Amino acid sequence: MAGARTKTGQATGMPVVSSESVLALKRRARRIHRALAEKYPYAHAELDFRNPFELLVATVLSAQTTDVTVNQVTKVLFARWPDARALAEADPTELEAILKPTGFFRAKAKNVQALCTRLVDEFDGEVPGRMEELVTLPGVGRKTANVVLANAFGVPGISVDTHFARLAKRFGWTQSEDPVQIEQDVAELFERRDWTMLSHRVIFHGRRVCHARKPACGACPVATWCPSYGLGETDPIKAAKLLKYELAPGSEELLEQYLAEQHRAAEIRMASQKRTP
Repeated sequence: MAGARTKTGQATGMPVVSSESVLALKRRARRIHRALAEKYPYAHAELDFRNPFELLVATVLSAQTTDVTVNQVTKVLFARWPDARALAEADPTELEAILKPTGFFRAKAKNVQALCTRLVDEFDGEVPGRMEELVTLPGVGRKTANVVLANAFGVPGISVDTHFARLAKRFGWTQSEDPVQIEQDVAELFERRDWTMLSHRVIFHGRRVCHARKPACGACPVATWCPSYGLGETDPIKAAKLLKYELAPGSEELLEQYLAEQHRAAEIRMASQKRTP
């Protein structure tokens, strides 16, 4: 839970209760976003996909597991069943075996097949490009719909996953625990055109720096504007050891590659994951 900040900058452990004006909040929020944009110019969707169907299924499978695991599974999944019709007709036992690494594999197998059946029956096997239609599909809520619309159809959207929800509250952008309300609160602070990249950057930051249990406050690029500074490790040297992925100690070469070839960020990430034991 986010901590309110005292005059000395120490976290109190209480929820952030902001006394700043709406204009001040908006300015601070946008300053945080600019800093995240500078820190993560290579931010992108970390689920691998080649079309809207693959992204939709991958996003549904990503519940309660990591994107790395989903990417490993979907590579096999889509090689075996490349479209909605094929996956709808897949043998359930074989499908469960492939989905097992993602956890809750029996439920996920049923959900994916129900989803694909609906796509075939009502949308001729194609993923619809409208929020109103996407959320009628089995297992698809606003978060999943926003991910698909933003990254497969180019429709600006805010994707409230666990990382985004955690950071939005720590930043004082919202006081809500409800994903729909968080989406609405944050949307009011930013231009619509920025929503998709804001989502990527905040999620990147949550995975690499602002962890759930022990955020690396002393190595955070937005510490100056964060009302929850002090919730985690504030010593710069100790905090640096908490960083993950390309920011982690010993990953300097990977970070340099990201920064030098930002347009190849997804490709670079996929290659680095293949090298990871």
